[in-house]
Amino acid sequence: MKNLFTSILGIFLFNSVALCNDSAVFYFNKGVEEKTSKRFLHASKNFETAIKFDSNYLQAYLENGYTNLEMRKLRLALNDFTKVFELDNTNQAAIKELASLYFGFKQYQKAVEFTNKCTSCNDKEKIIGISYYQDENFGLAEKVLAPYVQKNPTDAETSFALARTYLELENEKKAIYFYELALKERNTNASWYSELGLIYYNNNQYKKAIDCFTNAIKNGITQSNDFKQNYAFAYIYANDATNAEPILQDLIIRKVGNKELLRDIAEAYYSAKQYDNSLGYCQRLIEMDARDGKALYQAGLCFQKKGQTDRGQKMCDAAIDMDPALGKMRKQTSLPVGL
Repeated sequence: MKNLFTSILGIFLFNSVALCNDSAVFYFNKGVEEKTSKRFLHASKNFETAIKFDSNYLQAYLENGYTNLEMRKLRLALNDFTKVFELDNTNQAAIKELASLYFGFKQYQKAVEFTNKCTSCNDKEKIIGISYYQDENFGLAEKVLAPYVQKNPTDAETSFALARTYLELENEKKAIYFYELALKERNTNASWYSELGLIYYNNNQYKKAIDCFTNAIKNGITQSNDFKQNYAFAYIYANDATNAEPILQDLIIRKVGNKELLRDIAEAYYSAKQYDNSLGYCQRLIEMDARDGKALYQAGLCFQKKGQTDRGQKMCDAAIDMDPALGKMRKQTSLPVGL
């Protein structure tokens, strides 16, 4: 009797498993039909039902992952492809999608891990190189990105990542080259123009900086106060006060009463040997505060540079009386470039 019961139970379990398998296949096929007809929500529900009947149904997880990608449900797709990988860690279809998804989610170490496992991923070097850059591993990023860009010079995104990498490695000459290469292919990227303009500015290439800042504006850059100041000062150092002044006056209105801005402008004009313009801003500072020793000292330096040595010297002496710390300037072997 016991053997008979065991046999009946075995037959029941076998039939139940078979029924579940049949149901899983039925709903999987329904899901494929719906997916083919681009009814992705209905397709996903069928794939999920198939998985309920068979929790190890690898193909159902895979198709549901693709369906969720179509619906832009990226987190759900990630879960599906992860399950496929757990069931079969050699499944290249899942590995390829996981590499792409982790890269998109900015989980760069995971992106590198799965890209290295992938045998069918396009642009493996690009994904790995940009991931290293984003993960701030600049040494490895340079090793991967440099040969890739050499083979693919029209890939603007990768050229930009390499430019940024060289900037972090303090190789501005190479950074400039790859910024220019990136902009050659994508000449509407305002932020790239702005970044390159700042590099030119810091390397005293003011006319090139102006060109970049101008292109950034043409392409819709948000003109922050810092951007405006760099733009205006580039014009100053390029000896173009005509174009600098409208930007400066706008800045002064935006930062009304800001003495440091006026002082920076006076110093910039002095550095550019435009002494009359520098004097004008020194005068504005003194009108705001008659005891502004720094402004008076700067004005005195301007007069000395203009050949009015006695007048300038007296102004510097008066400034030192106001602020004895300015006396240290006298110990320098040459006149200071601003204060």
